[in-house]
Amino acid sequence: MSGIYDGLSQLGGPAAPLPESPEAAVLERVANPQADVAYFVRFTAPEFTSLCPITGQPDFAHLVIDYVPGPWLVESKSLKLYLGAFRNHGAFHEDCTISIARRLVDLMAPAWLRIGGYWYPRGGIPIDVFWQTGTPPEGVWIPDQGVPSYRGRG
Repeated sequence: MSGIYDGLSQLGGPAAPLPESPEAAVLERVANPQADVAYFVRFTAPEFTSLCPITGQPDFAHLVIDYVPGPWLVESKSLKLYLGAFRNHGAFHEDCTISIARRLVDLMAPAWLRIGGYWYPRGGIPIDVFWQTGTPPEGVWIPDQGVPSYRGRG
């Protein structure tokens, strides 16, 4: 591999173990080869897990990460490993969701980013967490995240 992929430690390499924690995870970025075009990217993680920081019990969410790239794209294998690092990480739903968004913004400097954390019930109450960096760029098609309210989640 050469060019824009030089220096990536996880892309195309052997099977990588999950990082010990989200803080220890290496998120990688690549130059956006279409940086002159405003377009939309979506990552969906329908089986995201973390741990309740109080009980240690698992929490489950359907995450939808949408962004309009700036100069950088997130490398998808590193994103997968980063999200997987939350599996043994204790944090509240709000903290997990916003921490993921902020780390991606710091990494990529996107033109716009939003995250929807659709969490399954804990104590009988689903907690959904939403955040975005601001107004989406004009002229970019931003589809609905398409996740039904809890009653409709299968």
